[in-house]
Amino acid sequence: MRIGVGVLVAVATLMAWGVAAAQQAAPAAPADAQKMVEMGTVVNPVSGFVKAGVARYQKNMVGAAEAMPAEKYSFKPSPEMNTFGHLVMHIAQSNNAFCSKISGQAAPDVKIAETDPKDKLVAAMKDSFAFCTTALEKVDDSKLGDQFMMFGNRPMSRGGALVALGGSWTDHYATEAIYLRLNGILPPTAQPAK
Repeated sequence: MRIGVGVLVAVATLMAWGVAAAQQAAPAAPADAQKMVEMGTVVNPVSGFVKAGVARYQKNMVGAAEAMPAEKYSFKPSPEMNTFGHLVMHIAQSNNAFCSKISGQAAPDVKIAETDPKDKLVAAMKDSFAFCTTALEKVDDSKLGDQFMMFGNRPMSRGGALVALGGSWTDHYATEAIYLRLNGILPPTAQPAK
């Protein structure tokens, strides 16, 4: 069987394009990250997106916890629902659990209860966001497929946990906002610009 020169040239060209594409797709060194962002290339699109949200959600969620008066931490919209204090406790615990599993770092040993005073619960929430900031600092997208157990015996990938963490912030802040509005308080994101 004879292979024509045109076929060989086409194969060589495709191989060269493949090598160039593979080199281009290789993860950038941290020093190149800013340059890649300026060029429109996304670095670590999954972990980067979640890490970028930590400060924003911390500001809004802690702000909501601070806006609720201490005497309203026992408020719940209906008998079947959790108290606001439980929600704040749950946010702190969820942050610590997710960020520990995602990063592989040990979660802080925090003892809180939904009946604890507001200042203790708010401090635990602030600390949980500080832990997430530190724990997620070195996380990148290279191991999104790694599996671990979450919440007892539920297998989850690192990528799935990152997505779930971001989703939990959205869900928890929305719940905080509803509790605040039911008490005549505007949540942080609804406050007029200063």
